[in-house]
Amino acid sequence: MPEEPKNGRQEGSLVPREGVPEGERLMALVLDSVTSPESRRAYGRGLREFLAWLPPRPFTRASVQEYRAHLESRSLSPSTINLRLAPIRKLALEASDNGLLDAARAVAIARVKGVRRHGVRLGNWVGAEEAGRLLASPYTGSLRGKRDRAILAVLLGCALRRSELVALRVEDLQEREGRAVFADILGKGGRVRTVPVPQWVREAILSWTSAARISSGLIFRAIGKSDRVRAEMTGAAVLTIVRRHSLLAGIETLAPHDLRRTCARLCRAAGGGLEQIQMLLGHASLQTTERYLGSRQEIATAVNDDLGIPLGGRRRRKTPRNQGSLTTRTHPLD
Repeated sequence: MPEEPKNGRQEGSLVPREGVPEGERLMALVLDSVTSPESRRAYGRGLREFLAWLPPRPFTRASVQEYRAHLESRSLSPSTINLRLAPIRKLALEASDNGLLDAARAVAIARVKGVRRHGVRLGNWVGAEEAGRLLASPYTGSLRGKRDRAILAVLLGCALRRSELVALRVEDLQEREGRAVFADILGKGGRVRTVPVPQWVREAILSWTSAARISSGLIFRAIGKSDRVRAEMTGAAVLTIVRRHSLLAGIETLAPHDLRRTCARLCRAAGGGLEQIQMLLGHASLQTTERYLGSRQEIATAVNDDLGIPLGGRRRRKTPRNQGSLTTRTHPLD
């Protein structure tokens, strides 16, 4: 018979037989290694779901591959599945470092491949006309309407992520080189950038902050009963605002990231350079921006319209003059 483990834990298990869960402690270690708030939330959600699914299976390469198949059976996108697998690989390494998992087994789990993406999802966006309808949907005679219009303006005009939007402070709106900017915005991956602010976006912000009597601190805040301005608002509230006004504008349901993509694509359509759009979005590489923008097929002026190939076609062979129409042609070998 195999020797009973001294720690009372089954091999590859994250839950000792005494019933004290190790998964929660390891999950905390994994989350502490991630700096981005968005990544922390995504990693936490993915790990909790995995740890709820895992028992009574041992934590092995085979079980992780089984979990990947389980995610695929739910028709999740490749990017979502790969995002769920990333913290599991980190979990294996943390378990190994803490003596809860054999090092070889942890390495094997870390080598579990993600789902390959075929092609590039271009996501959702709207044209300039629809963006204008969306921006005009809030009723600006109310305090809430002024705030909502300013939120939509920043998303459409400055391509901020919703996490960046809710963190904006009055002090961030500065003047550089004769124009308004959001200075030193801390974005994804700890990257800092300065975002130009169009005049119409600045006017929408000032209309809101003036009406709400906000002179310092967070720009965008929640509004309670009786138009009472509260201290802060969440990214989930921004999502609700965008969805509500997209329906009011008669547009398919949009998310804040769709407005970020809309800004990028409208910039490109207006002749904006890829490098400038990259800096506006805060992407780490130009390749990321290229994938983000994708390509738009032009049907009206298609690229294959002017290939220079003549129509031509097979012409009917003329009958020789010395050969009558009723003359029977014989084979040369006859």
